[in-house]
Amino acid sequence: MARIIIASYVVRFPLGGFQSWMLQWLLGFKRLGHEVYFVEKSGWTNSCYDPYSRTMGDDCSQGTAMFHRLLADHGLGDNWCFVDAARSYHGMSRERIETVFRDADVFIDHMRICEWPEEASRVRMRVMVDGEPAYTQMHMETKMTWAEKGVIEYDRYFSVGMNVGTPACSAPTAGKDWRPIFDPVILSLYPKVPPPPDGPFTTVMNWRAIKPFEYKGTTYSSKELEFPKFMDVPRCVKATLELAISGGESARAQLIESGWKLVDAHNTTLTFDKWRSYIQASRGEFSVCKNYFVATNSGAFSDRAAAFLASGRPVVMQETGFSAHLPCGRGLFAVRTGEQAADAINEIQGNWEHHSQCAREIASEYLDSDKVLKKFLVDLGL
Repeated sequence: MARIIIASYVVRFPLGGFQSWMLQWLLGFKRLGHEVYFVEKSGWTNSCYDPYSRTMGDDCSQGTAMFHRLLADHGLGDNWCFVDAARSYHGMSRERIETVFRDADVFIDHMRICEWPEEASRVRMRVMVDGEPAYTQMHMETKMTWAEKGVIEYDRYFSVGMNVGTPACSAPTAGKDWRPIFDPVILSLYPKVPPPPDGPFTTVMNWRAIKPFEYKGTTYSSKELEFPKFMDVPRCVKATLELAISGGESARAQLIESGWKLVDAHNTTLTFDKWRSYIQASRGEFSVCKNYFVATNSGAFSDRAAAFLASGRPVVMQETGFSAHLPCGRGLFAVRTGEQAADAINEIQGNWEHHSQCAREIASEYLDSDKVLKKFLVDLGL
């Protein structure tokens, strides 16, 4: 049994998608018999989001309460620590978490800038897991933010961009040996239940998650650069297409005119249960990807899509290069154009039960937490 510490970003933005993403990792290691802990630290003021008032501030009470309830439901209620902007400790005490760090076998950091450099230096092995492929490596390469306090060297580097570090991907490596990993999904958390007969194809998205940035003369950004390729898809399919969307106010009139149904992303995913219920009320997912995922052929594949597949919801996703690593054409479709997306959605509509079963099988074979995390630990020599 290993003692594993995971550092990430959930308490500061405690919506259901973030909670789901981290729960898969934590509970996945617990299911394998390991001792696992979650840590997070507020590195600056006004960094905590209150999902009820939709305001930023230093009050972390909503985030700590929501995440604690979720972890407690799965036997991990005593295995977390959050340090707020005033350096007060929530969950585990400072003394307790420092003891956990001192005896840990591995520290897994999901943050680009390590928030626990001193504590992590005591751990036998330090591992970085990159969840923003291409963006992370470009910033590391150019030192855009890498000169900040808290930077450490890790013993191993992983990315959910399955092509990062290979000739298939144009993103730099920043001199690191990147290994691929899928975000894991626990199938029992996403049971396959029948959707409503009129269930829409949905996704949860942020129109622009980051500001555009330049790397070697090319400007990269988020989904707003890719979405025009697919704007007219609703007019070409026999299905309702719905976006649970955050931001994009300037594009909403065009989206509605093009046939997209829009709902509020925050209300839809306020808790883990609401996030899961939204997926279960969907007939499938159609997702446009971030520009830097697509432009670099990073091979990125989202934890959200993994949850849809596990739920037996077919996924139509903009190609990022992931089709080289997952079987496509049944239950999962990689598309580059609006025409390809419409054809895939119509194909699913014409044989939904078959594609639903294939979706679940892909999740079971390639994304199941037991398989993904066992391989991960073997790669680490644990």
